[in-house]
Amino acid sequence: MTLNEIIGYFLAVLVGITLGLIGSGGSILSVPILVYIFNVEPVMATGYSLFIVGTTALVGGIQKAKQQLVDFKKVLLLGIPTLFSVFLTRRFVVPSISDTIYFSENSSISKATLLMTIFAIVMIMVSLKMILPTPKKINNDNSEINYLKIILQGILIGFLAGFVGAGGGFLIIPTLVFFAKTPIKIAVGTSLIIVALQSLLGFTAELHLQNVINWSLLFTFTLLAIIGIFIGNYLSKIISGEKLKVGFGWFVLLIGFYILLKEFVFT
Repeated sequence: MTLNEIIGYFLAVLVGITLGLIGSGGSILSVPILVYIFNVEPVMATGYSLFIVGTTALVGGIQKAKQQLVDFKKVLLLGIPTLFSVFLTRRFVVPSISDTIYFSENSSISKATLLMTIFAIVMIMVSLKMILPTPKKINNDNSEINYLKIILQGILIGFLAGFVGAGGGFLIIPTLVFFAKTPIKIAVGTSLIIVALQSLLGFTAELHLQNVINWSLLFTFTLLAIIGIFIGNYLSKIISGEKLKVGFGWFVLLIGFYILLKEFVFT
């Protein structure tokens, strides 16, 4: 095993810890790790990420459900439109994009660079949301829930999750908190179940590529991430979620800018 692989597998545990602590962020770490440490092609890495994050989130979601921290009615409300959207995106939208996108005769970008650029932009946007303080008081009156807005958010989340291989927890949690009036702890558990379902369904669209999937890497990475989510769930009981969220936000911001520099400056 090379030094790069040792570092990569160590970071795989961190993917799980992140999911266990804040219910999101697994894909934000797993895609860059797969691309830059394990040299997985970016489009394939987004598919791998769906399996890794989906399986790990499912384990974490089951733990949260046992603690009665999952709202299954909202899993259906937000999850169903998200599931359809992520599957259609992985099955039809991503494969339809050509390997090279031309803006003009002298201007073009590769599909891999486009995916990583969009991923970096999403990371930067998410990091800012993590760094900014969370409102302390949120109205949890279910009578004010905007169902149409939640369904539209689900479709958008599914598209983004399918396109960049993200679980979407960083978008699902704010939707549950602000639009579905869900307490933050229940939002985290509910998010894990939705992330698990949409990610694993999205990965089924990759099964036609099963002959080129590195199953050994995929299963090893996933197993280590699952170990990490148990650690994360334990740490969540003793570490302030708000402090962790802010610290992780700065970390994600740095990775986002690193990817942009890697793709456009240090190519």
